[in-house]
Amino acid sequence: MRICSLLPSATEVIALLGLSDELVGISHECDYPPSIRSVPIMVEPMIPPHGLASTDIDRQVGQLVASGQRLYRLKDHLLRLAQPDLILSQDLCHVCAVTPDQLHDALHSMPHQPTVLTLNPSTVHDVIDDVVRIGDATGRSAEGHRLAAHLRDRLEAIRTRVQGLSQRPRVVCIEWLSPLYVAGHWVPEMVQLAGGQDVLAQPGGPSRVVTWDEILAAAPDVLIVMPCGFSVERTQTELFQLMQQPGRWHLSADLAQHTFLVDASSYFSRPGPRLIDGVELLAALLHPSDHDHLHESMACRLEPLPIQQHP
Repeated sequence: MRICSLLPSATEVIALLGLSDELVGISHECDYPPSIRSVPIMVEPMIPPHGLASTDIDRQVGQLVASGQRLYRLKDHLLRLAQPDLILSQDLCHVCAVTPDQLHDALHSMPHQPTVLTLNPSTVHDVIDDVVRIGDATGRSAEGHRLAAHLRDRLEAIRTRVQGLSQRPRVVCIEWLSPLYVAGHWVPEMVQLAGGQDVLAQPGGPSRVVTWDEILAAAPDVLIVMPCGFSVERTQTELFQLMQQPGRWHLSADLAQHTFLVDASSYFSRPGPRLIDGVELLAALLHPSDHDHLHESMACRLEPLPIQQHP
């Protein structure tokens, strides 16, 4: 089977199902596992993916959307040459990937009409169900069911770990830095599964804009900073700049001690199997034990940055 995956999360599933060699096309954001990086890229972003601050990205996205322009260009000629039998796409976020309308337009010019599997998860359990759907669509049904069962077993192990806890920390997860967004969709459920309570978002609900005053009024015990698509290093760099601005990121000494920067790109932004790693990571941050060993590329405290403290 010839497979084109336009989603990083779906590409990860394809690799776990042992189908990497059958990939004939991927998106510009498909970078894991490293073995797939030589596959032809079918998508070109209209906004440079690196080097821009959150404010600049938000402004450029707004300008393109307001003018009716698309955020991504699908390379139709490469798609025709690839002749895929199956295309994996999404209808969850029109800011994050090629839209269904774009794909529909591209398919009109193809002599061979491939099957299109559209994914639209909003919860962790939807993500696991999509593993089964991808397995069924690729002829790897048994492997898909086994992978899904393994992911559910890992979630059950986390539930066992946090079961009976007397304290469930109040958590706020920041998905974008400027403007401030709190994370929605599957992230609030991840917090619940990890033994916390998300105080500004509901499981399955959309991400939304908030003010800094709203965050402080929610009185979080823990702040998790996870800008969509950012690594820990990129988040550190941008936060360092934001903290130089008056009135930004005023934290109490206690909240500063319990503010963590995490690798959002790997473990939170993409609705794929590594969300389970993200739940395990959250559990380790919210309820640390001597058995937890987190690499600094996965998460770090805010402490090394110049914190503006709020009395």
